Amino acid sequence: MLDAEQISALLEARHSDPFAALGLHEDAGGRLWLRALLPGALRVSVLEAGSGRPLALLTERALGFFEAAIPRRRKRFDYRLAVQRADGTASELADAYAYGPQLGEQDLTLLREGTHPRPYLALGAQPLQHGEVTGVRFAVWAPNARRVSVVGSFNGWDGRRHPMRLRHEAGVWEIFVPHAAAGDLYKYELVGADGTLLPLKADPYARAAQLRPDTASVVAALPAPTALPAARAAANRRDAAIAIYEVHLASWRRGDGAFPTWDELAASLPGYAADLGFTHLELMPISEHPFDGSWGYQTLGLYAPSARFGPPEGFARFVAACHARGLGLLLDWVPAHFPADAHGLAQFDGTHLYEYADPREGFHRDWNTLIYNFGRREVRQFLAGNALFWAERWGVDGLRVDAVASMLYRDYSRPSGEWLPNVHGGRENLEAIALLRAMNELLGREAPGAITVAEESTSFPGVSAPTYSGGLGFHYKWNMGWMNDTLGYMREQPVHRRWHHDKMSFGLVYAFSENFVLPISHDEVVHGKGSMLGKMPGDDWQKFANLRAYYGFMWGHPGKKLLFMGQEFGQPDEWNHDATLPWELLDDARHAGVQQLVRDLNRIYREQPALHKLDCEAAGFEWLQQQDREQSVFAWARHDGAGGSVIVVSNFTPVPRHGYKLPLPSGAATAWRELLNTDSAHYGGSNAGNLDASLPVEQGVLTLSLPPLATLFLLPA
Repeated sequence: MLDAEQISALLEARHSDPFAALGLHEDAGGRLWLRALLPGALRVSVLEAGSGRPLALLTERALGFFEAAIPRRRKRFDYRLAVQRADGTASELADAYAYGPQLGEQDLTLLREGTHPRPYLALGAQPLQHGEVTGVRFAVWAPNARRVSVVGSFNGWDGRRHPMRLRHEAGVWEIFVPHAAAGDLYKYELVGADGTLLPLKADPYARAAQLRPDTASVVAALPAPTALPAARAAANRRDAAIAIYEVHLASWRRGDGAFPTWDELAASLPGYAADLGFTHLELMPISEHPFDGSWGYQTLGLYAPSARFGPPEGFARFVAACHARGLGLLLDWVPAHFPADAHGLAQFDGTHLYEYADPREGFHRDWNTLIYNFGRREVRQFLAGNALFWAERWGVDGLRVDAVASMLYRDYSRPSGEWLPNVHGGRENLEAIALLRAMNELLGREAPGAITVAEESTSFPGVSAPTYSGGLGFHYKWNMGWMNDTLGYMREQPVHRRWHHDKMSFGLVYAFSENFVLPISHDEVVHGKGSMLGKMPGDDWQKFANLRAYYGFMWGHPGKKLLFMGQEFGQPDEWNHDATLPWELLDDARHAGVQQLVRDLNRIYREQPALHKLDCEAAGFEWLQQQDREQSVFAWARHDGAGGSVIVVSNFTPVPRHGYKLPLPSGAATAWRELLNTDSAHYGGSNAGNLDASLPVEQGVLTLSLPPLATLFLLPA
């Protein structure tokens, strides 16, 4: 019989090794004893599994604790517990403490070393079957906890019911809970090393979660591996046309409820984006997060598609719908920081487990959030494994990595004296750099064809260079400098633009130093920045003309394209995440014209290799007119490397330029025609320009009419 102190320790959930006390055990005399902790049970019997034959009635030694010697049994056997409860219900249960260690030595070794490429296969809640018994294996990394129990809807949220086994070599706690199943709610109850009972914690590796404000994790099956289709891998290449439509799902178009469901979105969003000619969707973070106002950028459930849009399996259907329409799907991914909500990662086991302990390293001033301890191998494993999880298990095309600059520099947004240098005394965060390289290498090795895009706003070298040449290994980098310069230019009154001419051309000085994406993202239409249309000077006609001319400039410029939702039809107001887009504006011909222009820009961008094939190569670009600051005119040629060319000309004043002389290089075509004119009446413009005329080149000079506030695309006639 178990001594009173051990029984008391079990009932108070402070036993140091519950697996040594509960379940089936042999005493010194060779007798088998069965012990069970079942608070709320009135009567417990042990049955032989299979036959159901009663073997013994357990004695209740203390309230909720039952034990008995099993007569005529000398060898371990498979058994069930027949339980009768005070409410009159009865059930037959397998015993969690009848099962041995769950994780194999290879998993434990990799987890301990921080080199497991797929930690989500070992950690988290895994529905599985042991013999004839179905249940869930729970495993969580909490090396400094004194005790960890899994609590949930399957055990009355009682931390005494399922205290877990510690696998000391990896700091991982594990247990198999029979009869738990997909859809069950759960959290972890942890006692810190000092004996403090911590707030209940959601599972860092949970694949589903409750809808906020509730915070429990939800048991969910692991999605089957989903390989990226070969056509998608080709469409992600740097010589492909990539035009990205960035979306905040909750405010794109509302469903019947507070949030659209995955199936509602699948029925409308991919078709809309494909009809406009975009090649990729980019979703602002969809991983689980507690606060709507963070737009997903303060995530605490990196492995769980947000419950806002329905069960996770709906996301799989959404991915399939995107691919069926020829769209790639990129997800915003946030490894730079996380919020300090009590149910999350902060002081997970009573210590600074996931975050840096020193606030000079571990606290983000800008966002009031915590910073992952990139120097800890298990944390790097958690993050890199998560990147692979989305690519491998959901089949997405790639990740746009948020706030990379804040990861690269230890002094990011910190005054002197309030940051810690690296081991060499420098400002670079060497551990974060190591994580980003490892993550990109892991994806390249295990998810070929998937891409990563860095939101990185500094001059850090080689962001999109391969790791083998010293780069970070991203495929693309957002060109924040181009965005800031060109939007600064467009805000100027046209009469003043001559003094800011270089803002439009400076981006070409470094345009091929990285594989760039030109981003007009959500960040440009929030926090008082207004909308894209609102940034444009002049009366209504000039605002729309300026916007159309700028979009033409952007689509003609080297670099992949990104446009945030609502800007494709000239939304006049700043984006509001609590409201749906103002779709009624499309009844206005001016807004419908902007939308049609974006559709046509995407079409010619895809159809003309000269506009995309050498997006990231200097050989694909040639200035034709860079210095006409007095008339605010820019002209250049785009080349495809196989003899094909497109000329792009922008006039950023409201003055038409008839008979404009544009010198062309030797070998250029002898006649040209308009391919697209942003001043066309189709788009709400004045229809000035060259119409269908063939424009001859005489003595190396092309003479054409430049519409006011417009961009032209020209093809050889």
